[in-house]
Order: sequence, then structure tokens, then C-alpha cells
Amino acid sequence: MRLSTVLCSTASTLSALVLLSACGSADTQATSSGTPLVGVDYPRSDTDFWNSYIKYTPEYAKELGLSLKTTNSQNDVAKLTANAQTFISQGVKGLAMAPQDTAAIAPTLAQLEAKKIPVVTVDTRPDTGKVFMVVRADNRAYGEKACQYLGAKLGGKGKVVMLQGDLASINGRDRTEAFNDCMKKNYPDIKVFGEATNWDGAVAAQKLQTDLTANPDIKGVYMQSSFALAGTLQVLNQKGLLVGPEDSKHVFVVSNDGIPEELKSIAEGKIDATVSQPADLYAKYALYYLKAAMDGKTFKPGKTDHDSTIIQVRDGLLEDQLSAPLVTADGGTYGGISSLKSDDKSLWGNNLG
Repeated sequence: MRLSTVLCSTASTLSALVLLSACGSADTQATSSGTPLVGVDYPRSDTDFWNSYIKYTPEYAKELGLSLKTTNSQNDVAKLTANAQTFISQGVKGLAMAPQDTAAIAPTLAQLEAKKIPVVTVDTRPDTGKVFMVVRADNRAYGEKACQYLGAKLGGKGKVVMLQGDLASINGRDRTEAFNDCMKKNYPDIKVFGEATNWDGAVAAQKLQTDLTANPDIKGVYMQSSFALAGTLQVLNQKGLLVGPEDSKHVFVVSNDGIPEELKSIAEGKIDATVSQPADLYAKYALYYLKAAMDGKTFKPGKTDHDSTIIQVRDGLLEDQLSAPLVTADGGTYGGISSLKSDDKSLWGNNLG
């Protein structure tokens, strides 16, 4: 995941996509007048996943020779809009953002397009509007992998709770729809309790507790993000269900992010699996594509040389779908889905300094 090459001189075809190495220390200011100035809006800083993304971003900016200005919209699209105005006034030549409300960001994208400021969105894809590139993993695959793992572990029967994210987000919708579609198609005898949480850990814990009280025979939980990890473990512990997978009372838990705490919890038998969302590669390729846009490069749908696929979502909108593996304790295959072991050194969650 950290192959080192030089930046390609042209990228009109996918064969010119190259990997860039990660190094350097954090520098969030535009201190070098000779380097292009770009802006990055962090969507939030209250989760381990996004704090990891925040850590990686200045490292890759330095590697790419970019000066960096940053803001934090704190999961508020109004703040994101205001932050975009600040970036415009600062003269940024490109902007990376991760809008959590993927519908409401359209007017801001239109304004940036009118000012010829290229935009890369990270982790989320706008419902409408144009950006130079979307950098995210296949979020439908997240839901499918969680479904196949739980379906296999439960033998195709039983009850599971899905702690959904925000359904105003394309990520919440993709993960929810894919999990439900997979269960309906492959495991029709598994009943799914879908709980909207708005990416709020306290809400998730409260709804999980209510479901377990009403249905003590629930045997699986799919958390659409690690935001729900601490609360889920607390609820299971309170109910005497936080036991190893060899115990008949064990509730199988699948998470989604790949943060160090998830990997540790898998190794300890507290949860069973996660899907590793690549925080490092989100930072890397957000800035890579911003630089490419400023250099006048273009891209086409197809396979890349960094284990991903660029797809055309709609006319004028491309998405680089980065790899996001299933992670388990044993590295086995579940429901036809292969996994990596939780201590695999290729996982970014095992490489945070």
C-alpha cells in the first residue's frame, strides 16, 4: 500500500495512474509560495477514523509538493459552505471535502465550478453536481461483506441488528440497501432490525439495548461505522453477552472502518470482523487527484494500478473505488468473501505511529 514511484507526466489513460509514497511530517499551512495551495475540509474530528485521515493528509500534501489550508465542518453542511467561502477568499487552486449531507452540497459545488476550482470529494459522493473525482471505496460492498459474514456465521437463520448511519448520506444508503438486498437474496430466514442512528454512538447504543431487550435471541450486529463500537461493547457487556465466539451466548459483531481499536477487539474476540475503510488512501488520492486536476490531466473508467477501479457514476462524474477488505481473526472466507487477518501489516490500522 506504500509503493513509491514518480508522478506521471500524463494521465489521459488509466495506464498512467501511479502510486505516490507516504512520508513527511504534518504541515497545515501554506508556507511555500512556490507550491500550489489547496484546501481540505475535514468533515469531523470525533471519530478515530477521521482523526486518522486528518493525520495522513498533511503527510501526503508534503510528499506531493502542495501547500495546505484546512478547516473542519463538524458534520454541518452550513459550516462546510462557509468554509468553502473561506477557501475561495484564500485563493486555493483546488479543494477536497467529504460532505456528509450529499444532497445539500450541490449549490456550493456549483459555485466552485463557476470559479474553476476543481473539487475532489472523499468518502462520499454528491447526489448532484460535478466534481473532478470521487475518492471512496465501494460502500455497497461494505454492506454485502457484512451480510455474507453474518449470514455464514448464523447459518442463514436468526436475528440481526443493523446500526445504520445517516440515510441523508450516500454511504448510509449504500450500506443499508446492500445489506438488506444481500440478506433478502441469500439469507431470507434472517430477520434484520434496521436502526437509523445518524452516525451517533449514543443513539446506536440506546437502540441496540432496546432491540436486545425485546429480542434476547438476537445473534448478530452490523455497525455501519466504528462510531458505534464503544456503545455496542458496553451494551453487550451489560447484558452478559460480551463473551468469546466459542461461547453459545456470543453475539457476532461486524464493524466498518478498520481503526486500531476494531482490530484489537477482533484479536480479543470482542467483535468478529470489520471492513477496513482506507483512511490513508483517502488522504493520498484526494490530494493526488487535486494535483492532477490542476495539472490538466484527465481520467477514464477502468482498472487502476493501485488495486482499485474507476467507474463512471453518471455523465461527467468519475469515482475511484479503492480496495476495502473484510478483516477477521482467522483470515478465512465467509459466504464467498475472502478476508485478511486482523494482524495483517498491510492494514492501515496496524501502521499508525
